[in-house]
Amino acid sequence: MTDIVDPKFEAYAESHTSESPPYLVSLAAETRDTMESPGMMVGPVEGKFLEMLVFTSRASRVLEIGTFTGYSALCMAAALPPAGHITTCESNPHHAEVARRHIAASGFADMIEVIEGPALETIAKLPGPFDLIFIDADKASYVDYYELALTKVTGRGIIVADNTFWGGAVIDPKDRSADTTAIRAFNDHVVKDNRVTCVQLTIRDGVTLIRLR
Repeated sequence: MTDIVDPKFEAYAESHTSESPPYLVSLAAETRDTMESPGMMVGPVEGKFLEMLVFTSRASRVLEIGTFTGYSALCMAAALPPAGHITTCESNPHHAEVARRHIAASGFADMIEVIEGPALETIAKLPGPFDLIFIDADKASYVDYYELALTKVTGRGIIVADNTFWGGAVIDPKDRSADTTAIRAFNDHVVKDNRVTCVQLTIRDGVTLIRLR
C-alpha cells in the first residue's frame, strides 16, 4: 500500500490536531507493537474526524462494522451524548479481546458493545436504526455491508466507508487483486446509486460519506 497523503503533510496535520487521550495512546502503541497489520487502525487524524462526525451529526446510536482493536470506536464514543451507544462488530476473537480490554480501561465500557461473529449475520439481527454507520471491515463484503446499512440508518443518518482509495490501487489499472476489485465495485456502486448522495474525501486512505436522498 502506498501513502496517499504525503507523510510530511500527514505529520503536520497530526501535530495540528488535538492530542489523543492517554487511553488511545496506549491502545495505539499496543496495536503497533503486537498486531500483524497495525495499519488497519485509523490514525489520530481520522479518529478525530470520526469524533467530529459523531458530534456534529448529534449521533446517539452508532454501528461500527469492523472493530479491530477498538481505536475508532473509542474515538467516536468521546462525542456521544450521555445515553449514546456504539455497537461494533468483530469477527476475530483476538481483536475483540484487545478491544474489550482497552474499552474497559477507557471509561466508555457502558457505551460500547463488541459483538463477535460474522458481521452480516450480526447486522441483520440488530433492530436499528442507527444515526451513523462506519464500515471498515473485509473489503469483499463492502457492497453487502452497504446494502444492509441502508436498511439500518436513520433518514438523516450518515454511512461512512473507510479505505475507499485502497492505498491508491483503485486507480491502478494493472491491479486486479480481489480486494482492489471489491473496493472499485463498491465505489462505483455507491456513486451510481440514486437512493443516496455521497462524497469521497482524501482523508488518509479515502473516506466516503453517504446519506439517503
